Amino acid sequence: MYLARQTANGPLVYVGMAGERRGRGIKGRLTVYYRGKAAVSGLGEAALDRALADLQWLRQRVAEVEAGQARRAASWAQEAIHHADLHISWATTADRESAVALERRALATLVDASLWNRDR
Repeated sequence: MYLARQTANGPLVYVGMAGERRGRGIKGRLTVYYRGKAAVSGLGEAALDRALADLQWLRQRVAEVEAGQARRAASWAQEAIHHADLHISWATTADRESAVALERRALATLVDASLWNRDR
């Protein structure tokens, strides 16, 4: 289970869970985000949604396109993750059931937080 904070001392913005992915667990999950490969999933989608709502960020992307430097969607998603300035902390559990329970407890504790999680 992992938590994402926006900036080093900023608010918690996301609670997620990363199961085993080809033996890479949390590292594999975060790599997917930071490479821009999760533009329509979880934290990657949330970061891209916020970047697209940021007029200054969007103007920078449009200026790149106008300058003939168009990029692929994954590159924009990667840029959105960097723009979000996320700081991740995590806890490991013995099994999936424990991870799900920990994630649920974290979400219940953060019920009043403005999380980026889709179900919020």
